[in-house]
Amino acid sequence: MIARLVAFHLPQFHAIPENDAWWGEGFTEWTNVRDGVPWFDWHRQPLVPGELGYYDLMDPAVRDAQAALAREHGIGAFCYYHYWFRGRRLLERPVQALLESGKPDFPFCLAWANEPWTRAWDGGERQVLMPQHYDDDDHRAHASYLAKVFADRRYLSVEGRPVFLVYKASKIPDVAGAIRIWRDVWETAEIRQPLLVRMESSEHEKDDPRVWSFDAAVEFQPAWREMRFPDNALVRYAKRFLLGRRIPAAHDYGRLSRRMAALPVPAWPRFPGLTPMWDNTCRRGGRGLVLRDSTPQAYGEWLTSCLRKAAKLPYQDPLVFVNAWNEWGEGCHLEPDAENGRAYLLETRRRLDAWRQDACA
Repeated sequence: MIARLVAFHLPQFHAIPENDAWWGEGFTEWTNVRDGVPWFDWHRQPLVPGELGYYDLMDPAVRDAQAALAREHGIGAFCYYHYWFRGRRLLERPVQALLESGKPDFPFCLAWANEPWTRAWDGGERQVLMPQHYDDDDHRAHASYLAKVFADRRYLSVEGRPVFLVYKASKIPDVAGAIRIWRDVWETAEIRQPLLVRMESSEHEKDDPRVWSFDAAVEFQPAWREMRFPDNALVRYAKRFLLGRRIPAAHDYGRLSRRMAALPVPAWPRFPGLTPMWDNTCRRGGRGLVLRDSTPQAYGEWLTSCLRKAAKLPYQDPLVFVNAWNEWGEGCHLEPDAENGRAYLLETRRRLDAWRQDACA
């Protein structure tokens, strides 16, 4: 059984009127990335993209190049973040363009990032820029829109069922009722019932997803609880409470990856997940978090452990999710950068090839 690798894909690399108004004209994720500064003598900031450069996702050549790179190195699909606010979509233009053009010819799925947008960039509820509301009529409208997307021949499926992820299911009042509405709409539209996947994005999302009418879960990395105390906890405490200055938390990448590999497989279907690296300091400054000493080798070992766990899932074509293809503002990306080039992509290809050879032996 060979798992397919799915990489989360952030569409915030093109300007939109809302971001122009809230953050300044021409704002994209690259604005944050360019503003990165090193906090430690070993800290690699700002991050600089490699061969794709500071791209604009509204350029079809960029979308084609991303898909070609992903395919060449064994990535099976992109999982695009989908932003729906009571019928209003944001950052939708790259996905809309691929739907309308039919290009690139590369599998994809959607993950509903259903949190409100805030000025704080921390997922909190203060300084809300775009609130999130839920009601039955909107659930029907959303499901009707999704049915059209699921019908695309490139849409990712598991055992013939379109895969749809929800980022913060716990935020949806009566989520089981919402899912009943969704499924009724999809049945009427004669869509094969999707495989609904709850993302383990917080401690509120860690129980059996089937209780809430989801089919499966996905590990969303990095798993905050599993990191425990940061390596520089004492220094952070001293600087904050004695000097009034925050500094980012630093955790060892290898320790987290080994801890995740050792966790038992749960009683419910859960697609494994991993991240090649993490550093969100360009977004959050001293409130940020860095995974220190990530290497392609350490990432590859984590990937192999995820492939091993995926082989135990009750699906003929399981998935492994990587966070992420291009989350440059959170310092987790498989796309080439100026320092590592294609090293993480090459390690991805090497580990997948090795796993496939072992499985066929």
